[in-house]
Amino acid sequence: MSVQAGSEAEAQSPRAPQGPQRSLATSAARNLATTTKSVPQMQEITSRWLLKTLPWVSVQGGTYRVNRRLTYTVGDGRVTFVKTGDRVQVVPAELGELPLLRGYEDPDVLAELAQRCRQVDFEAGQELTSFGSRADEVFLLAHGRVDQVGPGPYGDDAVLRTVADGAYFGEDSLVDGEAIWEYTARAATSGTALALSRQDFQLLADRVESLRAHVDRVRSLPPQHTNALGEAAIDLSAGHVGEPALPGTFVDYEARPREYELSIAQTVLRVHTRVADLYNHPMNQTEQQLRLTVEALRERQEDEMVNNREFGLLHNADYDQRIQPHDGAPGPDDMDQLLSMRRDSDLFLAHPKAIAAFGRECSRRGLYPETVEVHGRPMQAWRGVPIMPCNKIPITESRTTSILCMRTGEDAQGVIGLHQTGLPDELEPGLSVRFMGISEQAIISYLVTAYFSAAVLVPDALGVLENVEIGRWH
Repeated sequence: MSVQAGSEAEAQSPRAPQGPQRSLATSAARNLATTTKSVPQMQEITSRWLLKTLPWVSVQGGTYRVNRRLTYTVGDGRVTFVKTGDRVQVVPAELGELPLLRGYEDPDVLAELAQRCRQVDFEAGQELTSFGSRADEVFLLAHGRVDQVGPGPYGDDAVLRTVADGAYFGEDSLVDGEAIWEYTARAATSGTALALSRQDFQLLADRVESLRAHVDRVRSLPPQHTNALGEAAIDLSAGHVGEPALPGTFVDYEARPREYELSIAQTVLRVHTRVADLYNHPMNQTEQQLRLTVEALRERQEDEMVNNREFGLLHNADYDQRIQPHDGAPGPDDMDQLLSMRRDSDLFLAHPKAIAAFGRECSRRGLYPETVEVHGRPMQAWRGVPIMPCNKIPITESRTTSILCMRTGEDAQGVIGLHQTGLPDELEPGLSVRFMGISEQAIISYLVTAYFSAAVLVPDALGVLENVEIGRWH
């Protein structure tokens, strides 16, 4: 009763005099108590499944060389564009990604070709080409998604291929007057393309000797003897009887194999000696500072292994291993297609929001993905392949992202992580902490360094499902 009356009095008069204190205040009592405390917490820490599951290869010498069979490049690059207002133009030098112009470097001629490209804005469902009609121009897709639809095995229409930003199609029509469209190019979304006609190309080639000579040289090259994957073929004989002359052969290698140099992430950790001396109980201050610094360094390492333009997985997936979703949102059919592009896939890697979008598509179809155990933890899977979360995969402003699928391990010709072990003052494999001394301000400095990289041993080890929509709700 007195407590209630006191509360009302305080509400009416905040400056009412307080009575004499009858017991020890908690603020004073805490001075004699040992509080129970946690170690310093850090919200940036994630599960880092990529670093946990990727097989790591120790690189002595700082460089890892990937030797492959010789592969002939057939112009499978992507074309880059610039946009000014509603006008789109192709970067002239990017026209060299077309097989016919690969290796041609005259900037003035390429600039004139770029100016001759006409802009084509299209809406979803619009047909850019018609099956069986005459093909007389090449399309450079600046933005949007286009399905290439052709006759299926039973007479119905089938989507043969889906192309998106940076792709091109119809390049053979520039020099082949008898070319016809072998599919109908139907827009799956609205977008913009540039079209270069055979007439404009031929007019320029007739006028410029260097362009005409380049085209003639490319067309006169003998077809390369390759297998279905573009590798230099190995001649063999099988099923023969008697004593025929057996073919002689050899396995040709790339003359300039790719080399991966270890990348680096570094920081300098500074701790004042007064803090390390006087405030070191019950927790070691230097140890806790170092623990959080290492966590931040590992987070940056995983981000680099996904997004770095030199060795990051998103930028090192072969163009033939990149596909587009059939309906925008990531569905079971898209995941099946991604799996079908390689043997023995070991894991999917996706942003948590992409995993949620895939779950919604499964629920809409009445499907329930299975669960597998990874490192003692249950994880959603598709066809037995775990779908691991990674928040380092970026989400664009248009709410799209990518899903990676990979085979891992050196023996499986997959994706591997690279680091160097046995470093001076090594704290963890590939990570060292070196004492740098004490400054005149009594500050202790430690150099914290991580060396790492990633390598894709053969192109089909890594595939990407691009432009996945994560904001669609049914």
